[in-house]
This record gives sequence, structure tokens and C-alpha cells, in this order.
Amino acid sequence: MDSFISPDNTWALWAILITIAALAIYLEQRYKWASKVTGCVLALIGAMLLSNLKIIPLEAPVYDAVWSYVVPLAIPFLLWNANIKKIWKGSGRMLGIFMLSSAGTIAGAFLGFFILRDLLPRADGVLAMLTGTYTGGSVNLVAMADAFKVGGEIVSPLIVADNLLMALYFFVLVAIPSVGFFLKRFRHPLVEQVNAQIAEGGERNQAKNFWAPKPISLKDIAIACAVCFLIVWVSTAAASWLASIIPTGNFLLDLANGIFGSKYIIITTLTMLLATYGHRFMSKINGAQELGTFFIHIFFTVIGVPASIYMVVTKAPVFLLLALIIVLVNMIISLLLGKLLKFDLEEIIIASNANIGGPTTAAAFAIAKGWEILIIPALLVGVFGYVVGNYYGIFVGTTIASLL
Repeated sequence: MDSFISPDNTWALWAILITIAALAIYLEQRYKWASKVTGCVLALIGAMLLSNLKIIPLEAPVYDAVWSYVVPLAIPFLLWNANIKKIWKGSGRMLGIFMLSSAGTIAGAFLGFFILRDLLPRADGVLAMLTGTYTGGSVNLVAMADAFKVGGEIVSPLIVADNLLMALYFFVLVAIPSVGFFLKRFRHPLVEQVNAQIAEGGERNQAKNFWAPKPISLKDIAIACAVCFLIVWVSTAAASWLASIIPTGNFLLDLANGIFGSKYIIITTLTMLLATYGHRFMSKINGAQELGTFFIHIFFTVIGVPASIYMVVTKAPVFLLLALIIVLVNMIISLLLGKLLKFDLEEIIIASNANIGGPTTAAAFAIAKGWEILIIPALLVGVFGYVVGNYYGIFVGTTIASLL
């Protein structure tokens, strides 16, 4: 390696990875331009620049450690509050349109595969990642990248294309509630309510304190870490055992082996069960979401390392087209089925947003629009997306692998 920092300089590389992730989070929360780019992409770009300038190596044991340990741990942290009973009770109606919308993601993934199959490198892993992230969020993309062993040279341009497409998609979502075509064809009670408030000279409640920092104790951090490490340990051992006893040889057996032999599926399932049936204990612990989000930023820093600028420029276009197909099909199916089943326009938009952008962006969108009643449902179904995203991703990726 001809980099300034050698691959075996472990402390220097860890320091750089952590600093880039922290700086990306700081910039995202400090500046509007950075929030539009997103912290994950900033972290990716930062590492990509350092590797292209040959300051850090393209390969190092530290990067392998992030894939092996940081990525699996991020999942239970982010799924800490994935209480399925609460999700259903508090957002049953929203969950219905969310599931219909997620079916659009799967349909779009298969359509994109049949249109672009000859242009896609590692089609199974790429579509598993996009299915995961367009059902849940970045944590699912990360899990699918590792589950299908997709290298950073593919993951990096895919994420760049994904974030560019999502930015354009959000602009469309912002515009839809003010377009006459949609207002004439869908019920929109919240749009009418907000417009009435504005007409009366009132201000929309922007829920300024909704994202306020919460107290996190040393006990919270200790317990959250202990539980998540235990979940990953048990899940890894169970997945290895199941993969060894489930035979392969045909589509159904391969699918069963891929699902039940995936540590990410077991991690997701165990965390979901614990969050549902141990919710009294889990709800008292703060900080898991923050830790998981920080881990995800570290991962995005690592996947930026092996990506050359040339690869991003040459490979991102086909990934952008693929993401466009998936998102477009998701939106069309969401609107068509939402109209057929008489969902409100606001519910459809938030459900599609929760699919494509995850719980945080969906909740932020509801806050920005003044649709306070949909903020909690947006968060809950978005978290549910984290749960099912890995299942959907494994299903799509395994199915496509059998078609290659």
C-alpha cells in the first residue's frame, strides 16, 4: 500500500473513521446544505477523498472490523423500540397503506431487474440493498450489503445514486399536496385544516421540541450495549447452525437457507420480539437510537474508502436509473391502491416517505407540513420498515440470485 497511513496503523485509522463520522453528523445538524446532502453521504465523500488522495489505504483490518462488528450491532440499537403491538395499535391504518406501499418497492425491484439486468453488477446484492433501504432505511441497506457480500466499489456509487434520487423524490412529495390533480382525486383533510389555520392568521405547530435531546445515563449506555452484544452473539451462533443444517439445491431450499441462515434476519427477529414483549424494560433505556445512528455513519465512512471517483461517475448512472424505477413504481402503487382503498392523500404521502426515506424523514415531513396527528404514526411505521426491510431484502436478493 502506498498510502500515507499504513494499513496496520490501527489507532490512526480508527481515529480517522470516527472523526469523519462525527464531523459528518455535526455538519448535517449545523448547516442546511449539509442536511440536504445527509451526514451519511458526507461521511462517504470524506473517506473517498482521503483514499483517492492516498492518505488512507484502500484495505485494512480496521475496515473489516467495522463490517464484522459495527454493522451487526447497529441493527439492534436502531430496532430498540420496534414494538410490533404498539405499531399496530397506534398506527394500524397507517401500517396498512405502508405495507401496500412496500409492495410497490418489491414490484419496482423486480421490474428494475428485468429492465437493467444486463447492466447491473451484482444484481442480487444491489437489489437486496435497494429493497431493504426503500422499505426501511440505511440500516437495512447496510445489512443487505454485508449479507450478500457486496464490495464498497459497488456500495459507494449506489448510495450516492440513492441519496440523489431521494432528494429529488422529496421535492416531488412536497409538491404533491399543492397540485390540483391530486387534490381533486384524493381526500386531504389535513391539507384543508392547515390551510384554514393559515387563512385565519394562525401559526402551524412545528413541534419544535419533538426532536429535543433526551437524558441518557451511564446505566442506559451500559444496558443497551450489553443487550445488543448478546443479541448479535446469539443470532450469529444460531444463523451459523441453521445454515449448516438447512440443505440447498432448489429455489425453496436456497430461499429457506438464505432467510433462516442469515444472522441479520435473526438479529431483526430477536430484537423485535424483545422490543414487543419486553417493552416495559426497553422503553426505560435511552440512547440506543443515537448509538445505532452513529455506528451507521461509521459504516458509511468505511464504504467510501474503496470508491474511486471514476467508479462513482461511471457506475452511479445505472444505479440512479434503477432507484428511479423502484421509487416510481412505489409511488404509483401507493397512490393507486391508496385511492382504491380510500386512504387520505396525507396518509399515502407519509407512508411512501416512510418506505423510501425511513422514519426520521417521514416524521420530519409531517412536522414541516403541520400534520401533527401523523408524526407518531410516521415514526412507528418507519421503525416497522426497519423490521421488515431485511426480510424483503433477503427475499428479493435470493430470488434474483436464482434467476441469474
